[in-house]
Amino acid sequence: MSDSVFFVTCPKGVEYLLADELRTFGMEPVRNAPAGVWAEGPLESGYRACLWSRLANRVILHIDEVSATSGDELYDGVVHLDWQQHVPPNGSFRVMFLGQNEAIRNTQYGAQRVKDGIVDCMRSSSGQRPSVDAKTPDVTISARLNRGRLSLGLDLSGHSLHMRGYRTEKGVAPLKENLAAALLLRAGWPELAKAGGDFIDPMCGSGTLAIEAALMALDIAPGRNTDRFGFETWPGHQPELWLQLRQEAERRAHEGKQGELPRIAGYDQDSRVIATAWKNIQRAGLDGLVHVECRSVEDLALDGEWAEQGLVLTNPPYGERLSERKELGALYRSLGEAVKAAVPGWRLGVFTGAPEFGKSVGLRSYKQYNLFNAKLPAQLLLFSVDDASAMTPREPGIPGEVQPRIANEERAAMLRNRLKKNLKTIGQWARKQGIECYRLYDADMPEFALAIDIYDGRVHVQEYAAPKSVDERSARERLAEALAVIPDALGIEREDIVCKHRQRQSGTSQYEKQAASGEFFNVHEHGCALKVNLKDYLDTGLFLDHRPVRHWIQQHASGKRFLNLFCYTGAATVHAAVGGASRSLSLDMSKTYVKWAEDNLALNRIDARHHKVEQADCLAWLAAKPTPDQRFDLIFMDPPTFSNSARMAGVLDIQKDHGKLVRQAMQRLTSEGLLIFSNNFRRFKLDEALEQEFAIEEVSRDTIDKDFQRNARIHRCWHIRHQNS
Repeated sequence: MSDSVFFVTCPKGVEYLLADELRTFGMEPVRNAPAGVWAEGPLESGYRACLWSRLANRVILHIDEVSATSGDELYDGVVHLDWQQHVPPNGSFRVMFLGQNEAIRNTQYGAQRVKDGIVDCMRSSSGQRPSVDAKTPDVTISARLNRGRLSLGLDLSGHSLHMRGYRTEKGVAPLKENLAAALLLRAGWPELAKAGGDFIDPMCGSGTLAIEAALMALDIAPGRNTDRFGFETWPGHQPELWLQLRQEAERRAHEGKQGELPRIAGYDQDSRVIATAWKNIQRAGLDGLVHVECRSVEDLALDGEWAEQGLVLTNPPYGERLSERKELGALYRSLGEAVKAAVPGWRLGVFTGAPEFGKSVGLRSYKQYNLFNAKLPAQLLLFSVDDASAMTPREPGIPGEVQPRIANEERAAMLRNRLKKNLKTIGQWARKQGIECYRLYDADMPEFALAIDIYDGRVHVQEYAAPKSVDERSARERLAEALAVIPDALGIEREDIVCKHRQRQSGTSQYEKQAASGEFFNVHEHGCALKVNLKDYLDTGLFLDHRPVRHWIQQHASGKRFLNLFCYTGAATVHAAVGGASRSLSLDMSKTYVKWAEDNLALNRIDARHHKVEQADCLAWLAAKPTPDQRFDLIFMDPPTFSNSARMAGVLDIQKDHGKLVRQAMQRLTSEGLLIFSNNFRRFKLDEALEQEFAIEEVSRDTIDKDFQRNARIHRCWHIRHQNS
């Protein structure tokens, strides 16, 4: 008999686990789909999946696929199929319809057209008309619409397989049985159980994780207690085959209880859910095999004999309300302390919708799996309970800090795909150019108004101020999604991301510290070493958009006297000195940046006697009469757009004042020299009178590298020379 095609559905994020499981039933996975797997195999494998799958929701036997760009086309495709093979002529059926398109805009209409097609087909071929029964049909027909094609199948399971039959009462926020099984598999419970390990859930609720752990360890089929499957009144059903499989399941369940059994326990501080858990254990036939009792996390202790290895797996509260979230840090910290005291050498798994609180456990997670609890994004964090994994428990952030969380998976997926695309194009370009620091993303998508920069494996995220049309809550939600997506898309740890909110700076605010980490590290650019700090200041110490300007200076500085006005951290001076400048003078009014510039020069072993950095108000310095030693062959001037610092002689407005600044700088430029003038004011217009006085060439286009071409007005730049030079 030829193999059949099956579509087996599952919780989102469990597809790869399900594909592996289906192979054990005799199916061969063909491809994974969102929340499901397409596979081929004999009918027996479909029966086995219904009885034994710990992960599936439904097992659908594929019938055919028809075109469905309109309701009439859908009907025409359905009515010409042989439905007598699948629907009892005198029986009943229902249609479960998913999907929509421009012509079929709701599932009710789609389901009705499928029903009409099936009924008309059977009436014309046999003269009999099956009835429609929405609650207890003989068979369930699955109809899934995608891109104008309708996939039709028979639901062999008849109900969602996550319902094992033992859980009729629920605790607070119950975990679905098949998701619980997925967590156990990801945490390595089957291997631990075979090696003699034990299991504990210290926040067990209604006992789902403990019960599923027992069913796995004892080799009990999860569908063993199911009263009826969807295929049992199907015309193609093979009762003898099904009887053999049921008998095999009973034999395995009996044998599973004969050997040495693991200790499996669940605890919870809520006596009401413990009462529910006891009832669930009894209905699952696990009396005496799973123990639960009322006990708080802080009181976790091993009573009696327990194995030296085992698994603690739990699903703590997520803290959906702000008042609850404030208590999560203490809860996770208590969990970590209790586990380290009670079960050293064991493994800990925490399934959470607030993964940022994983740091409060006091153990370093060695593996993280992205999953969903219903529609809520969540993570399974795995820890080894040992000294090597120990770390100081930390709160996830200060009050008001945005924490990574996905609210809209479709929107988050758009950002994830864009980042991966940019990493392939811009990232590959940067690697070929030997560039360690570059801009990966610059508000490419209006939903995510961010600048994302790479600094040698670390990520600097700047959030642009949201327009008034976007409310603050929506902006924070999108930033939280970005912070959740970036580590996965870029293959980095969350600890390697620094996020800041960027807005217009004025006066001394541009120099003020944002933090006090003192975390400097070195990066390299065209042979120059430069100190950067991603955390402590609004900017990092390196303006990435000026990379080509610095490189040009390096290539043309040999033998020249170089002046760097508004020098910031002196990166351009380093390039000039490395490029062979005979001497240089760098000026900035900030003590912090003067010291930073001196450190950058020292880092590159540049002689401080010939390359000086001085704290000075550039406006006052330029306004003073030049001294004989203030003559330079190459000048770089990149002033701020606006500044009203108390340390300055006046107020700087680059649009109003640039003409005077340029003229004063030109007084210090030799007759053959060059002034490079740049600024990042988006609406800047060069004073036309300057073009009458000097030879001016705008070189902005040549100073924009590939990583800033999406934002070509990030800065503007001119080469200015004396006339007839």
